[in-house]
Amino acid sequence: MIRQAAAVVVVLLLSPSWVTAQSPELTINVASANVHKGPSNTSPVLGVVGRGAKLEVTREVGDWVKIAFPPAPDGVGYVRVSLGAVSNGVASATSKTPIQNTAAPARASAQPTPTPRVVTAQVIEPAQTGNQLPVRNTAPSGPSHVFGLGARLGGPALGLGASARGWSRGRLGIQLEVARYEMSNPVDLGTVSSTEFGPSVLYAFNDHVADYTWLRPYLGAGMNFYRSSTTTSLVGVDTSDSGFGAQMFGGGELSFASLPQFAISTELSYRWFDAPFEGLDLGGIGFSVAAHWYVK
Repeated sequence: MIRQAAAVVVVLLLSPSWVTAQSPELTINVASANVHKGPSNTSPVLGVVGRGAKLEVTREVGDWVKIAFPPAPDGVGYVRVSLGAVSNGVASATSKTPIQNTAAPARASAQPTPTPRVVTAQVIEPAQTGNQLPVRNTAPSGPSHVFGLGARLGGPALGLGASARGWSRGRLGIQLEVARYEMSNPVDLGTVSSTEFGPSVLYAFNDHVADYTWLRPYLGAGMNFYRSSTTTSLVGVDTSDSGFGAQMFGGGELSFASLPQFAISTELSYRWFDAPFEGLDLGGIGFSVAAHWYVK
């Protein structure tokens, strides 16, 4: 009698109804959801999942969740929490689970305890009815930063200006800046002001995507057109001059998962200029900080 009771207890412990999945799941409840390389809309899209897809959640990152995504090169991806519902997955007859019981029904006499068979589970299970979309791999589409407006501060002399930056779907981009500088002329103690317009071409290197940040390093080169004027305090004579120069620079654009539309950039530049007035040099090494809000 004792042996029969022990056999029943063993069977109950091995029954699938007692197996509970410990990892939470995100169930997609929209028509389709992008799986990103990082927790930001600016990061590349690795794939698309359809309504009903069950994604294993390994970590919560603000408004995003880190999921197991086998099609990705490193096996992980990120999805916005708002595109689904997070819950603790429980094994059932209709869901796949990595543990399945293969024990035979208990008999009156005691038998050796069967060893459970481990089965590889497919993590993503999108529904296949109606217009729901299956999981599909896509080539990385690049960041969603396309066009941004902002401001910049710095340069060879401390100046303030406006900046516009646009990126193509590849690595190329363009930048347009308008800045104004004011300084004192050490020769005649006058005041010098210069307004500049600088179009440049950008080239971006590989992105560095982390759980909370996305960094894009880049190099740039272009022209600078200026209009400078000076007022001599001693004799009150105003003079002006126009010209152009060249510039090269390198820097990085940093975005955050909590605010993907906003980006901060730092640049180190070198500019070539002919001095418009004696004692005034608009060229040389400069450091600047810029901030852009990407409207698209």
